[in-house]
Amino acid sequence: MKIGTAAAASGVSQRMIRHYEAIGLIPRPSRLDSNYRDYAPGDVNRLRFIANARDLGFATEEIAELLALWSDEGRASAEVKKLALARADALHAKARKLDAMRAALLELAGRCTGGDRPDCPIIDELSSG
Repeated sequence: MKIGTAAAASGVSQRMIRHYEAIGLIPRPSRLDSNYRDYAPGDVNRLRFIANARDLGFATEEIAELLALWSDEGRASAEVKKLALARADALHAKARKLDAMRAALLELAGRCTGGDRPDCPIIDELSSG
């Protein structure tokens, strides 16, 4: 199937499919006589797997590891679990940072009158060294 069909079937944009090929997450497909890429159903399954992993916040390197584990029928599920828990920990740390940023913004906004005067603690904070 051509790239547009593979994109529609997998939910991954054509641009991202090309990117995943370039970085080696999916193998380069064969070419038709017209030089169009020719994707197989297995490629679409792989693209869906990548999209699902991305939706869960996995980084490219982690997705490569997950793909290798997915392909290895002798894999230990403990390896997959280890990756998932590490990603969950990273997301938790990121969420804590985002919460702290939100709290800081709310605190600054609470100190700002929001009136017509030019003095603003938000601007003051952003311009401080």
